[in-house]
Amino acid sequence: MGLVQSLVWTILALVSLSKQGLAAEYVGTPQCIECHQQEYDQWQGSHHDMAMSHMSDDAVQGDFNNAELEFNGKTNRFFRRGDRYWVNIEGPDGAFHDYEITYTFGFEPLQQYMTEFDDGRVQLIPFAWDTRSHEQGGQRWFHLYPNMSDPSHDFYWTNVGQNWNYMCADCHSTDLKKNYDVSTNTYATSWFEINVGCEACHGPASDHMQWAELDKSGQAIPDALQAHAGFNRNLDKAVSQWLLADGEGTLHPESIQATDQVTVCAQCHSRRTQISDSTDHVQGVLSDRYRLNLLEPALYHADGQIFDEDYVYGSFLQSAMAENGVVCSNCHNPHTAQLAMPEEVVCSQCHMPTHYNDEIHSRHEVGSEEAMCTSCHMPETTYMQVDPRRDHSWQVPRPDLSLSLGTPNVCVTCHQPNDPKQDDQWAYDTLKQWFPDSRYLDSDHFAQGFTAGEQGVQQAESQLSYIAQNKNEAAIIRASALERLTQYPSQNSLVAVARGAKDPNELIRVGAVTGAELFPVDVAWRVVSPLLEDDVLAVRVEAAASLSRFWQQLTPAQKQQLQPALNEYIDVQHYNSDRAAGRVSLGNVYVNQGRLDEAEQAYLGAIMVEPYSSSGYVNLADLYRVQKKDLQAQQLFDKGIAAGAADSTLHYAYGLNLVRQQAYEGATEQLKQAAELDPQNAQYWYVLGLASRESDKALSVKALGSAYQLTNNPQYLYALCDVMIDAKHSSANRCLQQLQKVAPQEAVNELRAKQ
Repeated sequence: MGLVQSLVWTILALVSLSKQGLAAEYVGTPQCIECHQQEYDQWQGSHHDMAMSHMSDDAVQGDFNNAELEFNGKTNRFFRRGDRYWVNIEGPDGAFHDYEITYTFGFEPLQQYMTEFDDGRVQLIPFAWDTRSHEQGGQRWFHLYPNMSDPSHDFYWTNVGQNWNYMCADCHSTDLKKNYDVSTNTYATSWFEINVGCEACHGPASDHMQWAELDKSGQAIPDALQAHAGFNRNLDKAVSQWLLADGEGTLHPESIQATDQVTVCAQCHSRRTQISDSTDHVQGVLSDRYRLNLLEPALYHADGQIFDEDYVYGSFLQSAMAENGVVCSNCHNPHTAQLAMPEEVVCSQCHMPTHYNDEIHSRHEVGSEEAMCTSCHMPETTYMQVDPRRDHSWQVPRPDLSLSLGTPNVCVTCHQPNDPKQDDQWAYDTLKQWFPDSRYLDSDHFAQGFTAGEQGVQQAESQLSYIAQNKNEAAIIRASALERLTQYPSQNSLVAVARGAKDPNELIRVGAVTGAELFPVDVAWRVVSPLLEDDVLAVRVEAAASLSRFWQQLTPAQKQQLQPALNEYIDVQHYNSDRAAGRVSLGNVYVNQGRLDEAEQAYLGAIMVEPYSSSGYVNLADLYRVQKKDLQAQQLFDKGIAAGAADSTLHYAYGLNLVRQQAYEGATEQLKQAAELDPQNAQYWYVLGLASRESDKALSVKALGSAYQLTNNPQYLYALCDVMIDAKHSSANRCLQQLQKVAPQEAVNELRAKQ
């Protein structure tokens, strides 16, 4: 080595040493090509590469050659002016306008397009291009959300549901900073690379490049650069050696090593709320940056199968695969974002074909698509009309649960369209015949407890408490059971919540905070307050939010202990103040602290950013109730209805407002609308029944009957019998006989005395 070259490498080493302790910097994907040509070639044209792009002939898949699409009897046009792309579509004012398209979004099996507004908002237009072949029904424009085309719907194309800055940007670009300005309600969102480049997964590469240069030169590499070749994250597989025990058909890990790979993938492939863009979720845990959605009914069926889009991670966490050290790259090539090997080979890496072949396991025609492992264990659900996604919880079909709980099973989903007789009972009988010794069919499942919780049945509390403490269940399942226990405060659930608050898994600790919400202040403080100093951001802020509602009851010492985590919670709400939920949460903190003027401004801000969302109106109206400003609250409700925010919550709150004013006729109408919009909400029916008791006894009987049918709550049955007696209803005695089975005798005697 010459003197000059030696000096160069020495300088590089010194520079490297001088930068120890400083954050690594992004360098850009082009810097990676020289040493990683194969990986770069695989990445080009992948979903990651095409996640987002500036409009160009190379990136655009859709037909902008004066193409037209008729929707709701109106013609939309896609066209070009020189080298720029435009659409003529309807805006929120009901008139058609020309909007310039500035970005593509994704590319397969559909491509979306985005336009940018002066306030920094980037919005997805409602029409997408189906990139599938003509033979598959593609090569066409279509409306993605035809049932959400009203300007008052949050998924209308200019509203928050289609806002890239909040909804999409963090996952489709590298080193994304949202940069929302609360004071001006504007964005200055930035990225380092517009798409998902190398450093989106590997992390900033400046230290890695120093490592590579030093390694190439033969110079000594500082300790700070040794681990993971200069990167601060480990993307290796978790298992290096798989073993097969005698007589078994599935390999088991010799050992499971810590790896950051799944966390890195989960940052985008999960349904979650972002709570920061500065905290490090790789060196920490995912919950330092995101609040993961648990197995809630809006996203998952009761047995954990996907219902709405969950982006894989929440399903994966339920699986035996996750428990046994399988990571994403065991099946997928992260650079192509495709399977790493043919589909029929993927599962046989661990599941021996001798035990899981077509003849003895799938029982379908050898070599057919139906005989593929994924067909039964990873059923597809189609989202966005043309995009099938596989369930990654790898469940065994359970038609027994379908019969008892109504959960779907893949046998019927596949077979019944061709033969209506092949229903859940047929599927159960068939599997029972095929696998008479199955350890799955007719076995206990957490779905039973989850369903009981949703239905409010008497056994729910004990079932959910058991699931929450069952260490054989995945952490996300146990956390979800704790979250559902919030409806059932009891000594039994308190034990489950208290144990959950001390669990090593952060999801379970988050679930425990939610589960403790209905406990009184002394109990809640004892269980939740230790979590104010938790290592994980999501746990701390959930704990702070939960305890802040007791602010007026806390001692000065308790308030002092709460304040640091509460400040973090407030920071999270400021970060998400581009949504009504963030501003409403701020307002709730201010109400708890008696800072009513600040609370009012926060709620007004929520209405400003989402005038079509009920949450701002409902919470502000409740503040006005506290201040005895019922007339102002009524005017606010009318404003919300005019703005299109009239969901069941708003109608219910409006009805209660009118009840307080003793305007029962108007109250009944509002409460009736609330119940009809949310017919599974027993509380709505119950309050409607009470409010209409004097003015419309028939409606009162119907409403109270609906409330009781939904929950079997004896309180609702007592009210129903009382109204029936008052109305001299023909079924009053039958109601009393039913009440006698579930209520104290003195309560029944009290009603009989009124006959």
